[in-house]
Amino acid sequence: MDTMRDRFAPAVSRLLDEDPRVAVVLAEIGKDGFADARRKHPDRVINVGIREQLLIGAGAGLALTGLRPVVHTFASFLVERPFEQVKLDLGHQDAAAVLVSAAASFDWPAGGFTHMAPGDVALLDTLDGWTVHVPGHPDEAETLLRHAVAAGDDKVYVRLSVQSNAQGLTVDGTGFLTVREGRAGVVVAVGPMLDAVLAATEGLDVTVLYATTVRPFDTAALRRATGTAGTDVVLVEPYLAGTSTAAANDALADVPHRVLGLGVGRRELRRYGNIDEHVAAHGLDARSLRERIDGFLGARVRV
Repeated sequence: MDTMRDRFAPAVSRLLDEDPRVAVVLAEIGKDGFADARRKHPDRVINVGIREQLLIGAGAGLALTGLRPVVHTFASFLVERPFEQVKLDLGHQDAAAVLVSAAASFDWPAGGFTHMAPGDVALLDTLDGWTVHVPGHPDEAETLLRHAVAAGDDKVYVRLSVQSNAQGLTVDGTGFLTVREGRAGVVVAVGPMLDAVLAATEGLDVTVLYATTVRPFDTAALRRATGTAGTDVVLVEPYLAGTSTAAANDALADVPHRVLGLGVGRRELRRYGNIDEHVAAHGLDARSLRERIDGFLGARVRV
């Protein structure tokens, strides 16, 4: 099966053909996928070299001219390294760009911690007005890329990963989907965490919500779910644990509730291993999730 990143260049190349406002800005990473597009649209496919601050600045400049730039590199080089430019060149100037990352939290363990970005969504959360998409399947990634580019003057972050659910769902770039209904708790599975969450909650009397657009946070969907399943909420995110706990707490501020945030831990794993080992080490495999969810919700959750 193709990865999300395999779909990225062909999907955006088609958008370059369809919409004269679309431009692509790269920093070496991913340039080969746009070789044909660059020949067809040399003025709208720009490679700035290994200059991540310039990457964001160039994208902002294109946005200010009326173009819709799609800016791409690894997450650690797209959000963390040039964060000042994200804050000022895009945010302060209201320059609307689409940031599309790869490598996610630990997609390339051999690259070391420089190529890992578990804190990317939490970091963007310090800024105002960002839409954040976290697809869980290549089909969803392609859909959400189109939504992002079509989103007018919005600042959008699309977080691609090699981790994937077995099947894609029909997503619309807005709210959460209800995948399973129960009466003893709500579990929100973000992007590629859905399959592990469904396996972990098999036989448990819980509602499972699926989130591929996490900002804005779908307060209405969470409140609907807690209306029948109770106000114990577990968030399972493929990035820094607790990134969305404040959003969930705000959504339920007027009712007694509990929230457990599960995700990538803060401890740096220096023996890089492989993706599955990182998933297990952070407690995001189905067995570990089952233990943590079961322990939080208690005996009443068992059917």
